[in-house]
Amino acid sequence: QVQLVESGGGLVQAGGSLRLSCAASGRTFTMGWFRQAPGKEREFVATITWSGSRIYTDSVKGRFTISRDNAKNTVYLQMDSLKPDDTAVYYCAAKIGGSYAYTRPYEYDYWGQGTQVTVSS
Repeated sequence: QVQLVESGGGLVQAGGSLRLSCAASGRTFTMGWFRQAPGKEREFVATITWSGSRIYTDSVKGRFTISRDNAKNTVYLQMDSLKPDDTAVYYCAAKIGGSYAYTRPYEYDYWGQGTQVTVSS
């Protein structure tokens, strides 16, 4: 069993930045970030494999950066140039095993509790 603990959410004005962190209690392989806005389905944001391969959803390319520290079992999401449309609960996810950059929620084994990100206009 792997536990994921997220931190770093909050309220920021449009154009501002936030950095999310997700610490895992054990070794993980691919890790990802998803988000869910009120009344909407959970959507993929970014993913990173153990070796550092990354995929981003189109709406965040050039603004968000996913990274990881394998020694600390931690993944980060640096969010710059934030927009009101980025407002959502952000969830960290981890997959045990495999080496691909997974983008679908059902492909992940463990989830964090979520952290709220609110971007005001």
